[in-house]
Amino acid sequence: MSELPIVEFRAVNKWYGRYHALVDVSETVQRGEVVVVCGPSGSGKSTFIRTINRLEPIDSGTILLDGRDIHRAVSDVDEFRSGIGFVFQQFNLFPHLNVLDNCMLAPMSVRKLGAAEAKDRVMTLLDRVGLAHKATAFPAELSGGQQQRVAIARALAMEPPLILFDEPTSALDPEMVGEVLTVIRDLAHRGMTLICVTHEMGFAREVADRILFMDHGAVLERATPSEFFRQPAHPRARQFLADIRSPFAPAMR
Repeated sequence: MSELPIVEFRAVNKWYGRYHALVDVSETVQRGEVVVVCGPSGSGKSTFIRTINRLEPIDSGTILLDGRDIHRAVSDVDEFRSGIGFVFQQFNLFPHLNVLDNCMLAPMSVRKLGAAEAKDRVMTLLDRVGLAHKATAFPAELSGGQQQRVAIARALAMEPPLILFDEPTSALDPEMVGEVLTVIRDLAHRGMTLICVTHEMGFAREVADRILFMDHGAVLERATPSEFFRQPAHPRARQFLADIRSPFAPAMR
């Protein structure tokens, strides 16, 4: 791994009015690392990940990407965001474009790839996520799981050094969750740098190099999956795991 973290938070704070969404967050993510961010609803997980590509501003502190202060030094925010893959909960595909055109748009308009090169790249990625046969289909013709796999291929088409996932399976029916997690698992095994906000604890146990547990805007625990699931140090993390393992709580996948 690189000595310089690909992402570094230094005492970051974020407020929504009186609500303190991120509380003095200091954290690093190394290149090639798979980090899963978990915690109860409202814990600050999504705010944490959305500040990395400036979808949310911060109120104090510093966030460095490859050593650059991204909330201060970036002049062209759209160009900056194009270099970070982001997979949303709700897919965000353009409904009037087919799968191929959805994925080719950014490489051609931002990276200035020619149509033939962009198509070759995208078709390779669609094949990787199992959807090459859907290249001419429109989003409305796809299942939720298929749309999310297209969204992942679209993010990969920009060849980003970092991909962020904000609860990528939360909008899916249960039977579609596995097909999306399989694609993300493959990316992890390929050594990509991933930061994933998710409630899928079985997935976190399997693929994460490190788990960050958040509550009330703070990172309360950082641990390997074996440490986190076997013997979490923070009492709030222990309670969180007890709750999701309860027969009255949603089962872990």
